[in-house]
Amino acid sequence: STLGYIKRDGTVQNSSYSTIGYIKSDGTVQNSSYSTIGYIKSDGTIQDGSYSTIGYIKNDGTIQNSSYSTIGYAKDVDQNEAAAAVFFFFFRLN
Repeated sequence: STLGYIKRDGTVQNSSYSTIGYIKSDGTVQNSSYSTIGYIKSDGTIQDGSYSTIGYIKNDGTIQNSSYSTIGYAKDVDQNEAAAAVFFFFFRLN
């Protein structure tokens, strides 16, 4: 089933098409109130708002938690978009 959508402009929507956050072109991840909640580094490292590493998105779309355990896959999705999905869908932030 579809958990949500990431639009080309970086808007993240849930499965009901409600906006729940944003990913900016510099890798900053924001919630729906525009508060910064995390960062996506160019190497695929996913960090929370305190710069603690919480996961990784590999070039092949594999999503891993901070212990390198595979927690999902993002098929045919850009690395940054998949990392944003980790914030909004795996951690259920909105």
